[in-house]
Amino acid sequence: QVQLVESGGGLVQAGGSLRLSCAASGRTFSSYAMGWFRQAPGKEREFVAAISWSGGSTSYADSVKGRFTISRDNAKNAVFLQMNSLKPEDTAIYYCATTPSTGVPVYSNWYNYWGQGTQVTVSS
Repeated sequence: QVQLVESGGGLVQAGGSLRLSCAASGRTFSSYAMGWFRQAPGKEREFVAAISWSGGSTSYADSVKGRFTISRDNAKNAVFLQMNSLKPEDTAIYYCATTPSTGVPVYSNWYNYWGQGTQVTVSS
């Protein structure tokens, strides 16, 4: 029903910034949360950030809090992740996801739709 496409990943030096975008197409929900997750080789997928359908509530993983900012543009069915002060440990494939919800889900198995992922590589 819903397709998500991420973009904006790439190679950046430690301390640099990247802005990830995720565009949704197909059916949308009257209320839906959107989130970002990441997965590094050999590690399980982990939560990064999420935002409520209204944009009024957000949640961040402790590892990125203060450095990353999630935002959304419902008119464009898009969610963004501004990543500043990047560290090598941020290197991973980043996925956006969405699910019908009035809250801010932080668990991957609570999301119904996922993008294909975009790679972020941070060099030291």
